[in-house]
Amino acid sequence: MKANDYLFPNRLTRRDFLKMAGAASAAVALPALSRADDQTAPVRIGTGYHTYEAQSAWGKLPDGMKYGLGCGVIVDSRDRVFVTSRSVSPCVSIFDREGNLLETWSKDFADKVGFTTEEVAATAHCLYLSKEGGNEFIYWTENVAGKEKKYGARVYKTDLRGKIIYQVGNVEKEDAASQKFDWTNPTDVAVAPNGDIYVVDGYGSQRVSHFDKDFKHIKTIGGHGKEHGKFNTCHGIWINTLKSEPEAYIADRGNGRIEVFSLDLEYKRTLLDGVVRNPCCFYQHKDKIYIPDLASRVTVIDANDQVVAQLGDGRGPDGKDLKDNQTNPALFAKPHALCLDSRGDLYVVEWVNFGRPRKFKHTPQA
Repeated sequence: MKANDYLFPNRLTRRDFLKMAGAASAAVALPALSRADDQTAPVRIGTGYHTYEAQSAWGKLPDGMKYGLGCGVIVDSRDRVFVTSRSVSPCVSIFDREGNLLETWSKDFADKVGFTTEEVAATAHCLYLSKEGGNEFIYWTENVAGKEKKYGARVYKTDLRGKIIYQVGNVEKEDAASQKFDWTNPTDVAVAPNGDIYVVDGYGSQRVSHFDKDFKHIKTIGGHGKEHGKFNTCHGIWINTLKSEPEAYIADRGNGRIEVFSLDLEYKRTLLDGVVRNPCCFYQHKDKIYIPDLASRVTVIDANDQVVAQLGDGRGPDGKDLKDNQTNPALFAKPHALCLDSRGDLYVVEWVNFGRPRKFKHTPQA
């Protein structure tokens, strides 16, 4: 396919799907290919219940498009997977769970957020999908860029078409949908069950800010340091709802730990110090929390904060990266973000210059 076959927004029609179905049927009729597939052993990571099978064909882009550094990945209630990377084409790609490319967003999306595609690519970072009432929204964190860092440093909330509903941070002017706020380099967002919003300024001030559902500022904590309540790259945040009371989990990446706070941002405890290496962020699915670790693996913890799985470790016993961890389908190099769909399949993007978005099908073993 040509790159211009995927102009924003572009949805495949029933006729398109029928054509793809016909092509798939023709492929099945080729016995030589079927025999080759039969001889290829599946690539799996993990063990027991947490076993996943790599889906090598998932997430491919048409000719003329490519991924940049892998930033964020989210899945909506229809199991559509949104991938963002530091690329001008596409800025955002949307797949179904089988890996069919449904839409790509580039210039029209950049226009919606007031940037060029180059500026979107230069500032792209994490995504967070929030289900609020009967609707779904995306929260985008935007790093800073430019020689004088004149643009970026926003957090904005959009609908699933990329239309900005509200923005906070380095905005040109304040109005009913825009609010100035002194972030230097925000990296992640989380939304609590009551609608309150939490933002980490993980590449900048090392502060964590709490807003109500209407973005009215409530509290800010943090700053750089090693003591509790201070951070060294507070890269990710999540509101854990697996316990009797929701808690804010913060990925203190540079300090190699998870810091836990109340929803009022009062320090409670530290987790996994010395177990996680460089935790990036979180994703909660059923009764587990998944943690992409920039230092080459994914860690899974249960509701009691106990490690139940560590997946795809791309480091050797000597603590050095394995030479093939960017090419071996059973290994991770730099997991930056992940999510799981309704069936428990795992999607991971990595902070490598080709994004490396991958799907791992949940294939639990006895």
